[in-house]
Amino acid sequence: MFTGIVTHIGRIAAVEARAGGRDLLVEPAFDPAVLPLGASIAHDGVCLTVTAVAGRCYRVHAVAETLARTTLGTWTPGRRVNLERALRLGDELGGHLVFGHVDAVGRITALEPVGGMWRMEVTIPPALAPLVAVKGSIAVDGVSLTVTEAGDDRFAVALIPHTRAVTTLGDRRPGDAVNVEVDMLARYVARQLAHRHGS
Repeated sequence: MFTGIVTHIGRIAAVEARAGGRDLLVEPAFDPAVLPLGASIAHDGVCLTVTAVAGRCYRVHAVAETLARTTLGTWTPGRRVNLERALRLGDELGGHLVFGHVDAVGRITALEPVGGMWRMEVTIPPALAPLVAVKGSIAVDGVSLTVTEAGDDRFAVALIPHTRAVTTLGDRRPGDAVNVEVDMLARYVARQLAHRHGS
């Protein structure tokens, strides 16, 4: 479980094909020696398990399903990624509850300055649209954001300068693919309503 509050930026040091998926060597902006084997870390919003630690890097494995449903399949050495270690009981919940299970890959269709902020518009599959609401929460590349506009196949968020400076969203441009996870509460409410309607 995560909060969508990015704590560090990491760099992909190497990508290796292995066992039907890929191993990623990640160089974080902290000493990886503090990570226990089996630790869960969100990488651009994708929860991956630490399988080894060596030197300045740690290793995670992404299976074929993860590569197909997220942006991880396109990652190459040198890419910067948002990192968040798993939430512990008692930690401050500064963003919103995030699973680290990406719902879809969205695409940035607009990124423009508006006042002192930046408006970012992202397209999503229409099936996800009912789970996105204005003033609701959404995670984009693992960053907890507030929805400012919601449409049939897209949504928009406002990025403050701090968010662009301390996450990789400052690297993003129109046309870029991003990992999107809708708010888990919206998902459960929609499931309950569908079940009630069906019965």
